[in-house]
Amino acid sequence: MAKLEMSQGELSRLEIVQRVKRKSLKQREAAELLGLSERQVKRLCKLYAEAGASGLVSKRRDRPSNNRLPEKTIKKARQLLRSHYHDFGPTLAHEKLTIKGVSLSVEAVRQLMIAEGLWQVRRAPRAVIHQLRQRRARMGELIQIDGSPHDWFEGRAPSCTLLVFVDDATSQLMHLQFVAAETTFNYFAAVRSHLTAFGKPLAYYSDKFSVFRVNMPNALSGTGLTQFGRAMKELEIELICAHSPQAKGRVERANQTLQDRLTKELRLLGISSMAKANAYLPKFIKQYNARFGVTPRSAESAHRPLQKGEALDRVLTLCERRTLSKNLTLSYNKVIYQIQTKRAAYTMRNAQVEVRETSNGTITIEYKGRVLEYTVYLQQEQHQAQVVPAKLLQPAAARAAAQPKQKRGPVPMSHPWRSFEFTKNSLQAKELRGELCILRK
Repeated sequence: MAKLEMSQGELSRLEIVQRVKRKSLKQREAAELLGLSERQVKRLCKLYAEAGASGLVSKRRDRPSNNRLPEKTIKKARQLLRSHYHDFGPTLAHEKLTIKGVSLSVEAVRQLMIAEGLWQVRRAPRAVIHQLRQRRARMGELIQIDGSPHDWFEGRAPSCTLLVFVDDATSQLMHLQFVAAETTFNYFAAVRSHLTAFGKPLAYYSDKFSVFRVNMPNALSGTGLTQFGRAMKELEIELICAHSPQAKGRVERANQTLQDRLTKELRLLGISSMAKANAYLPKFIKQYNARFGVTPRSAESAHRPLQKGEALDRVLTLCERRTLSKNLTLSYNKVIYQIQTKRAAYTMRNAQVEVRETSNGTITIEYKGRVLEYTVYLQQEQHQAQVVPAKLLQPAAARAAAQPKQKRGPVPMSHPWRSFEFTKNSLQAKELRGELCILRK
């Protein structure tokens, strides 16, 4: 007797059909139990009467599915996955395969990658519950900013940092820029690009990095604002610092997505320098926003145009206050500047002036909004290494590059080292030290 294989559903169907044949169950009741019509129950009873239990076994068993993928498509997908997308996630690999003309679903790509050993099934981590915050209604109400240090070029170039600007209302990328490090002037350059393209937002939302916030408690001097905070105050843009990464989760999630997708895009395009990567970023931003951007609740933009008096070349600089001496001099970064004025000197004694320094080290001195002429009176010598914060490396490097190299000339004949008495005294001192050592032994 041949062995008959049946599934659990087919066994249940056989039991119900046998009860119908024994007259212990009506066809209408059997139809309700099986979820079929009475006509289908009659057909099952007829099959059972003709072929027995084998008549209830599905005829599609051990046959290929009518909806199976073509072998040619599967072969091409496997080749592309192994040669180009071996470390991609299923979603990103599905997008790239679609561009290449291979039409598969995300789940089909995932199953192929698992079969090829390119993807491992991961258990979803336990969700950590955080209080939800509703998105802002308009684009430009809140721009989340952050720097993402990462090996963006995967060893083809030095590691660098990507400055990321994300709109809270739409999750769209407002600006991306590769820089060597998170410094004040690099953020100034990114803000300049954002303001030029869109206008002034209502607020920037950042972390507590020292570029944005004075982290020294009970500081005895200063205005309580960083250079970035002072510039945003002059532009009437509110600067908000988050207490945790979760509070600015949109830009944090964008960083994770960019570290995955942008890194692989740069690899596929063969980009290995910050200059070429920055040139490619506008195209990537357009693709990213089309894929992940959402529609805001309000179509109105909250960006404001720049006013006539808001000169970015003046505002986006380092600015420090100094008090003029009686001789109309001031000291800034170990350099004494002498103010040149046609007015009487006593009218500007003890006056408060602003010293502004650009990223290339250019110095401008202002008094009540008016630029003052000056000359360098004295440049103080530096006897030991100066401690420079990382956020101010650019102007310090510019000043060091501008300083002329000092060449030490030959020692003159009048120097004590060249005199006979100095040489004689040195020899006598050496002989005395040698005698002392012998006595000690």
